[in-house]
Amino acid sequence: MISKILTFAIVSLAIYVTIAASLIASQRPKTPKAREGLDFTQVMASGAFVAPDTPAFARMHFAARDGVALDYTRVGIEGADELPLIIMVHGSGWYGGQFDRLAWALRDVAEVKAITLRGHGNSPVRRGDVDYIGQFEDDIADLIGDDPRKPILLGHSSGGGLVVRFAGGVHGDKLGGAILLAPFLKHDAPTTRPDSGGWAHVLIRRIIGLSMLNAIGIHWFDDLTVIQFNMPETVLDGPSGAYATLSYSWRLNVSFAPRRTYLKDIAKLPPFLLIAGAQDEAMAAAEYEPLMRDVTDKGRYEVVDGVAHLDIVDSPETERLIRDYLSKL
Repeated sequence: MISKILTFAIVSLAIYVTIAASLIASQRPKTPKAREGLDFTQVMASGAFVAPDTPAFARMHFAARDGVALDYTRVGIEGADELPLIIMVHGSGWYGGQFDRLAWALRDVAEVKAITLRGHGNSPVRRGDVDYIGQFEDDIADLIGDDPRKPILLGHSSGGGLVVRFAGGVHGDKLGGAILLAPFLKHDAPTTRPDSGGWAHVLIRRIIGLSMLNAIGIHWFDDLTVIQFNMPETVLDGPSGAYATLSYSWRLNVSFAPRRTYLKDIAKLPPFLLIAGAQDEAMAAAEYEPLMRDVTDKGRYEVVDGVAHLDIVDSPETERLIRDYLSKL
């Protein structure tokens, strides 16, 4: 009897793994026929932020727990260590320089550190990949270090999703606040438009297969690509093209979003400000409040007219709302 049960279990496991492997093998990354997704028009037209030549604005590095040096930008005037600390987390495919303009604008009310996440930037160890699921959270905790202040995490798009994940994870008690700019909550959340407005090409069969393998503790294929981004050629051919990341592995993609039970992560958020543009082509701005207020009463929700997904970062109204949030925190 025991041998029959063991045989059945082995056969069932083999069938399960075969199905998962077949799903993974049935889909491969592809080159987008047309790079049409998010609107970079205003971002490109406004020109790159010219970093001031001053100690108040510095490109720096910190050592993560595995010894890897990760990039961040620090903006802070004299006495900044007595101000709130804001750590800014960029969106998918991009890097910490996304926040140069906003960080500089807030220098009188906060010390800002804008991280370029592992696997991103102009010279990552492995572009679009991390070593394990959850490594982003550990890296952010290492950037916080032994600072006595409880920082405010600010994230845009997928960076906002990472802020939510951080709040619900093992380091969540380090946070004093959160600022979410059009955050990605989950692919099936009512706040997310199909394919994030054309920005993302998701290899869904691979994701299902890898999810199945991870569920039984198999992580051999976690480095496989599961999502690609439609970065415009105008960006790739421009001065910031070397900073673009066009695809993510399974383990990086999982690390960059709230957990499957994302409402539980949302419920763990500290007092937060959520800002989204009414013309956001990737997220449905009006859907955030009715979704999130069911699990937390700590949020303030603002929808900015005439602003799209990428433009919310540098909108003057965003700066004004952040200043107001900091003054009341």
